[in-house]
Amino acid sequence: MAVLDNLAIIKENISEACKRSNRRYEDINIIAVTKYVSCERAQEAVDAGVLHIGENRKEGLLNKRQALSDDKVIWHFIGSLQSRKVKDVIDHIDFLHSLDRLSLAEEINKRAKKTIRCFVQVNISGEESKHGLKESELEDFICRLKDFESIKVIGLMTMAPFTDNEQEIRQIFRRLKERQTYIQSKNWEHAPCTELSMGMSNDYQIAVEEGATYIRIGTALVGKDE
Repeated sequence: MAVLDNLAIIKENISEACKRSNRRYEDINIIAVTKYVSCERAQEAVDAGVLHIGENRKEGLLNKRQALSDDKVIWHFIGSLQSRKVKDVIDHIDFLHSLDRLSLAEEINKRAKKTIRCFVQVNISGEESKHGLKESELEDFICRLKDFESIKVIGLMTMAPFTDNEQEIRQIFRRLKERQTYIQSKNWEHAPCTELSMGMSNDYQIAVEEGATYIRIGTALVGKDE
């Protein structure tokens, strides 16, 4: 199915979710997660008007950046980033969705030639397979980032379990929204924390209803190469 057709369905679903939750459609940013597809398919997403592109591996990011020459594309690194790979990717991205430890922050601050807009990753579900801080660690961690001039904490990110239990997913997203609102209320200059990165192909409508401002959609938007 063409990306343009998939996008039309997704936009309609987002619009309906916004109506249900009394939100503005304009406040939702769609990130095309292109890690499983070709550069040509990623270009199709850009041509369809999706300018936010997300990759979770160094090689994928650098390949897509070279292939997609459009200066309007906004680049997101959405996977766990190893400190040793920071030097290779940090000046090729605009957003990082997986800041979860001080050693990574230190490496970013040392290597970045510009301010990197970061989401702090929080493991709300507590699953061992997922990266991210515990909720109890969040405030202290963000407070300690105030001296890192190359890092601006624009929001929080989480991943819900892959489950059909809608209520469980909703509760996780709701808890992240509560954490985001709390950090935002601190009025920290280095951490405005106005954004929420949550929701993927299987749960983005719930995420929108619970406050997501960035949703990360791969399979439902660009599909998956065989």
